[in-house]
Amino acid sequence: MQIEMRGINKSFGGNPVLRDAGFELADGEIHALMGENGAGKSTLMKILTGVYTRDAGTVIVDGQEVVYKNPQEAEKAGIVFIHQELNVLFDLTVEENMFLGKEIHGKFGICDKKAMRKEVTRILDVLGVKIDPARKMDTLSIGQQQMIEIAKALMVDAKVIIMDEPTAALTESETEVLFKVVRSLKEKGVSIVYISHRMEEIFELCDRITILRDGQYVGTRNISETNMAEVVKMMIGREIGERYPERDVKLGDVIFEVKDLNCPGVFENVNFTVRAGEVLGVAGLMGAGRTEIMQSIFGNMPGSTGKVLIEGKEINNKTPGDAMKSGIGFITEDRKVEGLMLEESIMKNISVANLKKISHNGVLNAKSELDMVQKGIKELNIRCTGPKHACGELSGGNQQKVVFAKWIFTDPKVLILDEPTRGVDVGAKKEIYSIINDLAGRGVAIIMVSSELPEILGMSDRVMVVHEGHIGGFISKEKADQEKIMTLATGGKIDE
Repeated sequence: MQIEMRGINKSFGGNPVLRDAGFELADGEIHALMGENGAGKSTLMKILTGVYTRDAGTVIVDGQEVVYKNPQEAEKAGIVFIHQELNVLFDLTVEENMFLGKEIHGKFGICDKKAMRKEVTRILDVLGVKIDPARKMDTLSIGQQQMIEIAKALMVDAKVIIMDEPTAALTESETEVLFKVVRSLKEKGVSIVYISHRMEEIFELCDRITILRDGQYVGTRNISETNMAEVVKMMIGREIGERYPERDVKLGDVIFEVKDLNCPGVFENVNFTVRAGEVLGVAGLMGAGRTEIMQSIFGNMPGSTGKVLIEGKEINNKTPGDAMKSGIGFITEDRKVEGLMLEESIMKNISVANLKKISHNGVLNAKSELDMVQKGIKELNIRCTGPKHACGELSGGNQQKVVFAKWIFTDPKVLILDEPTRGVDVGAKKEIYSIINDLAGRGVAIIMVSSELPEILGMSDRVMVVHEGHIGGFISKEKADQEKIMTLATGGKIDE
């Protein structure tokens, strides 16, 4: 299927999101679509698939101008959009989710469950995914749920599959399986539109790349004829320099210590320390227990035991409120569900964690609140219309900066970051790295969980690797590399 989009315009509430944007897709190619958060990538694809109506422009599919009124029409034509926000019903089984609205009926209109189970099993086998079709979706990991979304697309005779950040929640092994499936689909003539911020993936997988910036078409390049530096310059309109800013932080004494942390069936015998100004990177495969360990430290894991000490004193961290009072901040991996109130303003989101700081005798000081929020917007370079800008209308990178601002004003002694740059574009990533470095420079102990090994290697003073609920080992910054990390993450041993 060949697609051409020309002169696409789209505005929301008078704010232009796309201005004369364009995109071309050839038969059987893997075409990357890149740009900073807010560049219009997803909006352009939603116009193609009938989620949004365009204000101007044309969409041509196989030589014919088309206007899909809804995603169902686009799907019937062979164009499937796998969205970044998973479209699953958690109280239904894998099988029920995959066949929702597409049930196989036998005689007398009764669902043929045997035929449906056979088809689900076949598709999961193609993907190399070992998941019981009878399992409920809420028992699956985020990565497994993502693979089910991809499996749903394979059920349709798709000629074009649009994937929006498909590996954001996948493990390395799941990503390898996805790449294998994508390449096999290409060989069968299926075209893939691949939206991702992960530059390494783009250069490994894709044939061509199209760049959008501020809602406008910048250009298209063959992957074999470009490089990361050119792509970044096209995306942000300037050179970005080194991806990871230099760190010149003098580490202080140990201010944070975890002793004999246990949670039956999840993790056990977890012991580690973090020094003032140190960035401790936490690596490991998905499901290894990294997030659960952090949730336990933050008082959000009932049933866990052990000691947590700050500046040598054991703290009471039975609840997140206890942890916050003791000086621990926690930026969770899912900002849209746990980190922000998307329908609320930047001001309300930042203020809610800092009410004591901006109140006196239980009365909110409006001037103190405004001063604090404006300071956060300025220092973290949050691109917005002002303190009352709704967080749901911000790009992913700016949403993450709001989350950082919220916690920074609590003056944490220890800050836990769980996937701090997930779904964030390359320009905003570097800004977030600079924020992390600035916090470390102030003496904050940083614990950074990340699935991106280049990020772990680029930002950490030391790396702690988690394997199946245990600490697999520690690697110094000087000796850390991807091979050593993966060796420990898969249960091996290294000479350190």
